[in-house]
This record gives sequence, structure tokens and C-alpha cells, in this order.
Amino acid sequence: MNDDARAFLDRLLTTPGTSGYEERVQAVVAEYAAGWGKVSTDWHGNLTAAVNAGKDGLGTDKLRVMLAGHCDQIGLVVQHIDNDGFLRVSAVGGWDVQTLIGQAVEVHGAHETVAGVIARKAIHLLGAEERKQVPEVKDLWVDLGVEGKAEALELVAVGDPITLRPGYRALRGGLLAGPAMDDRVGVWVVFEAARRAAARQSSKNGAQAAIFAVSTVQEEIGLRGAHTAAHRIDPHVGIAVDVTHASDCPTVEKGEVGDVRIGRGPVAFRGPNINTPLFRSLTKLGKEHDLPVQVSALSRGASNDGNAIQLTRNGPATGIVGIPLRYMHSPVEVISMDDLDAAADLLCEFCLSLSADSDFTPGVDRL
Repeated sequence: MNDDARAFLDRLLTTPGTSGYEERVQAVVAEYAAGWGKVSTDWHGNLTAAVNAGKDGLGTDKLRVMLAGHCDQIGLVVQHIDNDGFLRVSAVGGWDVQTLIGQAVEVHGAHETVAGVIARKAIHLLGAEERKQVPEVKDLWVDLGVEGKAEALELVAVGDPITLRPGYRALRGGLLAGPAMDDRVGVWVVFEAARRAAARQSSKNGAQAAIFAVSTVQEEIGLRGAHTAAHRIDPHVGIAVDVTHASDCPTVEKGEVGDVRIGRGPVAFRGPNINTPLFRSLTKLGKEHDLPVQVSALSRGASNDGNAIQLTRNGPATGIVGIPLRYMHSPVEVISMDDLDAAADLLCEFCLSLSADSDFTPGVDRL
């Protein structure tokens, strides 16, 4: 990972953007891609960087491959402002509510970002039955430190998005911990893979396929951006890059989620949502280029952008690459930078391996 790529990752992890409010993140992505790709956006908010896509930027005369990572993070939204100026909130995405209590947040108002904290009744004041109950979002509030509703309304409004305070901590061994790893690291991988492929365009082994790196929006509320982006690009091949559960920590059963370890490389998924020849291509390229690739089973339709891509138009050959992550949908999601680098290299090599003759019809690779 060179210095520019590391700086890009840093900006992705420190820029807030919940589902439907991804503009700041997309500005970071656009700036990074402007030097090597043809950047475009759509009215939904997806941002695409095209490589080797011709003058029209659509790659209409080439095999088209779409790499997708979603840029939205789970968050909250202001639902109500009470007379004392406390904010009642609703969840954007799937939170483990217990992890929210006591967190510092930012409320992104129309004119400024306002600091706040998520609170609930102190444990000393909870009754015996209350202590046994799992808290819900409706039991929490955001304290801005204001004196009343009038002051709160000068700063924020109903519908304003709320994120955990941006940032991360470096752990030992090249690991990073913080919110929004899901799925800013996927965005980093697909755009860095496309950049690495673009850097090799002048060589004899440059890309023959048109490559579309897409930072999709609104994945956390229903894969919405991937649906519209894939319809626009109409790819022959699509790969979604998202985080996946690592099972190398206490109480996570490998028999239920597979043996997935942080620092052992990206995960190539197998299952009904996955094109089998594409899966074999990824694992073969991993061996050929000495890149670590873990394998995990997916027995159903994926709950990520790979599902939306597979069902677009005529049904692109679809794969899913996972980035091992501990403590998903929490303020301390943990990933390995080594896994990100290996994933970017793997997808770069995959894109460069494609040609007009590539055929991902199931069974063809066995003929």
C-alpha cells in the first residue's frame, strides 16, 4: 500500500456518511479516482470510475466488469426534538443497540456538524426489571448540551443524519479498529484495484475489459445503489466487495460461519449467489500470483450488493469477495490492512485476465 493509497484509506475512514447522505464520502472517492479514471455519478448518488471504457465511458464494445463496494455506513436519524432539546432517534441500518450507549456522535445539520453523546438512564436509576431488558433505540437519546428545544432547533432538524464520531485506532499487527469499516474498506479495495489496473494500461498486459469501479449508496437499507448502478453499467461480470464475519475471536462458532481469519487474505465465496467459473478464476489467480485467498460458503442469496448485481438485466456472472472483519456493525469493527492489499491485488489481476473471449457460463470451465 503506497502513501497515496494509505491516505485514501485514512480519508475514507474519517469521513462520515450514512445511507442517503453519502455525498462527503463520494467527494473523497471522486478526488482519488480523477487522476486515472473517467469519473461519473448518477442521480441516485453512486460514483463510478471507468478504466479502458472508450470515449463514451461506457465500454460498449468491450466486456464490462463492475467492481462494487458500498460507501454508506449505518447510523441514526433525528426523529424528534423534545422540549428540553434532547434528540430522539431512529436507526439507519442494523445496530446492536447495546454498543451505542455512551458513544460520542456527530449530528450533521444543514449548516454545521454538532457534537453530541448517546445516553440512557444511568444504571443506578434502572429498576430490577429494566436491568434485565435489552435496550432498544427508542430507549436512547442524543444530548447536545443545549438548554432547550429552541436552541436545538437552531442547530439541527428532524431528519438530520447522525454518525458515530469518525476515526479509528491502530492496533498491533497492521489491524485497524473503528466504525464504518463496513464498507469503506470495500470501497478502498475496488478503487485501488481499478487504479492498479489503470497503472498497467501502457504495458502489453493492460486491461482488455472495460473496468467500472463503483462506490454504491444505500446498501445498508436494501442494496439500492447497486441495483441502479448495475442497471446503468449493464456489466457482463460483477464482483461485490464487502466485509464478512471473522471467526477468530471468542464465542463465534466456526461451524456456523466458517473458519475465516483476519490477516489470512480476502475471502472468495461459493454458493448459489456465486458464479462457479468466476469463483474458480479468483482462487486460481490467487495461487498463480501468490496471493492468500480464504474460501467460505454462502448457502443463500447474499445480503450485500452481490445479490443486486446478479439479478440485474440478463444476470451478470457475479462473485463476492469478503474482507474479514471482527465485531460487525459496532463502533470497533476490526480489519487487517494486509487483507485489503491482497484483495486489491487479486481483483486487479482478475480484471487484467479478462478478454472478449472470457466465458463464465456455468459448466464451460469444465468442458
